[in-house]
Amino acid sequence: MADYDNQSSQSANLIGSNDDLLTEILRWLPVISILRFKSVSKHWRSLLTHHLFTLLYNNGSISPGFFVRDLYIPFDVNNKSTPPFSSLDFYPDARGIKVVQSCNGLLLCCSNKGNHRQYYVFNPTTKQSAIIPPVSGGQDVLSNIRFMVLAYHETECPHFKVICIHRIRPYDQRLYIQIYSSDTRKWKTISNESFWASYYTPFSGGVYWNGAFHWAPSSISPSYFKLDTEKLQHFPLPSPLPARVERFRCYTDGARPLYFGESRGHLHLVDTAHHENHLHLNVYEMLSDHSGWFVKYLVELDDLVTAYPKLIHIYQQPSRPQYYEYEVLDVVRGDKEEDTFMVVKISKKVIRYDILDKSFEQIHDLTDTVHGNIGPWDVHRYTKTLASFQ
Repeated sequence: MADYDNQSSQSANLIGSNDDLLTEILRWLPVISILRFKSVSKHWRSLLTHHLFTLLYNNGSISPGFFVRDLYIPFDVNNKSTPPFSSLDFYPDARGIKVVQSCNGLLLCCSNKGNHRQYYVFNPTTKQSAIIPPVSGGQDVLSNIRFMVLAYHETECPHFKVICIHRIRPYDQRLYIQIYSSDTRKWKTISNESFWASYYTPFSGGVYWNGAFHWAPSSISPSYFKLDTEKLQHFPLPSPLPARVERFRCYTDGARPLYFGESRGHLHLVDTAHHENHLHLNVYEMLSDHSGWFVKYLVELDDLVTAYPKLIHIYQQPSRPQYYEYEVLDVVRGDKEEDTFMVVKISKKVIRYDILDKSFEQIHDLTDTVHGNIGPWDVHRYTKTLASFQ
């Protein structure tokens, strides 16, 4: 018995002193165990909070679901994941808290009401939250915030950043940028970058990808803001374009693509195929150097008409784009190409459509839960992350 105990002690010491072996064991444990093991020792805490372990732990994980406003919807109807939280009560804000944006597992939240809202960053996986201090510039800036967005990635941007887009005064057409970093815990004014943007510019549909924050194509030239150089750049529109866009060579008067978003390191834009049936979609993917797009997937949703007759707007002509009523909520890349799927909303039904084998299934019914149309500002993908910022 003594020999057995001695061997067990030696084995435990061997594992505990070998970071590579310990990491390989710990990476397979559930999140709650990881959080508990951070209190074992300073060494374990350092190991488990290191960004390399966070990257390894999250590597290959598929997003389990998404939020439509405050409603959590798992992607897999046959293996439903537990909601990451029941309510946004991580901070006692008397005005309530709502989700503004999600980015690689972190949520940017703010007070639900009021002109001068308090902003927070919340990690649903670890239940950690951080209060974002007010932007610099006093009441003039606080009263003219156009939008706040979040940038975070395990390796590209391990310290999350919040980007504030604001005016200096009401009705000023020039917009200015400030950046808050969780590393310095201070706001920085980008004094050499101001830009003009129309009223329709869809900041709320923006996406962090490849070290930059991208605004969805709109009535101005599509733009992105590089975090390392702190410069605004422009990217081209994909080709071929749908007829309504081809005519003007841009999205006009607030029009936008059917979908604009990121998944597993890929930036996607979805729109109807050029001069085609409005159920035939191109899923474009951006080249990593921002030089252009290519058609990654061709998606045909014709089979959905029989299963969901409300897809057809009976008061519209078949030649009109509005003849088919649906919304593309998400495009999710899987471990393998055959695991990639699209999330589509038809009336009150949320459908998962597998892009390659063309199978589909209903994953949620929004009746009596979510009312009205759903915009990109209402959809927030959830991904597990061990990111720590305390």
